[in-house]
Amino acid sequence: MQQYEIVIVLTPLLSEETAKEGIAKFSKILTDGGAEIVQEDNWGLRKLAYPIQKKTTGYYHLTEFKAPGDLINKLEIELRRDERVLRFLTIALDKHAIAYNDKKRSGAFNKKPKTTEEASN
Repeated sequence: MQQYEIVIVLTPLLSEETAKEGIAKFSKILTDGGAEIVQEDNWGLRKLAYPIQKKTTGYYHLTEFKAPGDLINKLEIELRRDERVLRFLTIALDKHAIAYNDKKRSGAFNKKPKTTEEASN
């Protein structure tokens, strides 16, 4: 199975609960199709780089998962049919991207450098 990452941008007119229901629907499509969800990250309401359908903000959600290739087409068809979705982007991850995401999840990039006082103690 190939590892993928998908970012979904939902319309900002939704309530927080409705946005979560929409994301749950797409997660269910993945798990029912035999995918294994590695990580989900809800970025919340953010400003768009440019207006889409006269909207300047959107709910962003990132999902990293392992799935067979034919499942991606089914998922993207459902995303196109759903009127709550403004945009989405699915990316197949290579070995370097997978390693980077593993390091990011383990917190390797969020560590503060030690000062000279902390290092001597």
